[in-house]
Amino acid sequence: MLVMFPDSNLRTAKRRPALVVQADNLKTGLNQTIVAMITSNLARSNHPSRISVDIQTAEGQISGLRLNSVIMTDNISAIIARAIDRKIGIWTNMAIIETALSHTFDLP
Repeated sequence: MLVMFPDSNLRTAKRRPALVVQADNLKTGLNQTIVAMITSNLARSNHPSRISVDIQTAEGQISGLRLNSVIMTDNISAIIARAIDRKIGIWTNMAIIETALSHTFDLP
């Protein structure tokens, strides 16, 4: 999806792709969605908390991304519903996301 992803200063934001990483049935009663930032800056790849997306692969093509990118599970945010622009694609390989999130949070 495309969202207004907040910068670390929490005063500015940039419209960028993001991957929803919260459970579908979380039902917290909060009007927000937990997402991981996606960047097209490939220099940010090659880290256990980050997943490279090649748009030439089947997974990359259904992601809706226009450029090769990096899903950064070490940069997550709770996005209020009105900051979500639209859905652009899907990501089906959640096992690799779970592995990256486990590294980010130092889970077994």
